[in-house]
Amino acid sequence: MRYEIGNLKLKNRVFLAPMLEPNDIAFRLLCKRAGCGLTYTGMTSPLSRAKFNLEDKPALQLFGNSTKGIKSFMKKYDSQVSLWDFNLGCPSKLSKRLGHGAFMHEDLEDIREILKIMRASTKKPVTIKIRKSAKAIDIVKIAERIGIDAIGIHARTISQGYSGKVDYDFALTVKAAVNVPVIFSGDVNENNIEKILEDFDFVFVGRACIGRPEIFGNNINVGFGEYLKLAKKHKLFFRQIKYQAMNFSKGIVGGKRLRMKLIETESIEDIKTVMGRNK
Repeated sequence: MRYEIGNLKLKNRVFLAPMLEPNDIAFRLLCKRAGCGLTYTGMTSPLSRAKFNLEDKPALQLFGNSTKGIKSFMKKYDSQVSLWDFNLGCPSKLSKRLGHGAFMHEDLEDIREILKIMRASTKKPVTIKIRKSAKAIDIVKIAERIGIDAIGIHARTISQGYSGKVDYDFALTVKAAVNVPVIFSGDVNENNIEKILEDFDFVFVGRACIGRPEIFGNNINVGFGEYLKLAKKHKLFFRQIKYQAMNFSKGIVGGKRLRMKLIETESIEDIKTVMGRNK
């Protein structure tokens, strides 16, 4: 069976959700190896001067509240990505302070102009990820008219953050409002993926895959040892590797003990010693 978003052909319908801290290049590559249909970066400013490693050819998620820098940024990285996404879902305090993410939902004209620039800047698919709000349906209809290729919906409000019950019925309302593919997000795990895919075109797996890339289904070794090899290859910072070691230690026997030891580590070799057979 063929799965598509715009002109992008995909091998399956289960994606790595855009997350800022977990989605480093090593973790994205590991998720792809594990069977993930499409990896997303964390939200990225088009004004950033950082160098980006896009070896996995991910969906690159942008954020901001103006069109500044978008055209030139997309031109620079267009050949290295599978699609472009715009973040309209982040509920963080930083997003509130800077007026982007989920806090843009009242700014329909700004959203319209940003999406028009993004659509005009690439022939690759463009998607958005939104959150439940009073303006969400208006936004997805604007996006569809502009030519956005898919909608991601996390059906929680800003005030809910990542807690409380996901409003599945609201996500279905979004699905019914547009004629483009809809990607469901929120509390997706190995126990409900198939059920969700009966109602939606694609799913984002977020928190459930942190430290557990095996959730994507391929029966291969995607433990911390494999992550560490990729992290060293791509010269990730010690702090990031330590953070991921903490993630990989969760849910395993003796995990709490390992995390207590990981707190004291000061080098990659220390981490490797602590994790031991938990690779």
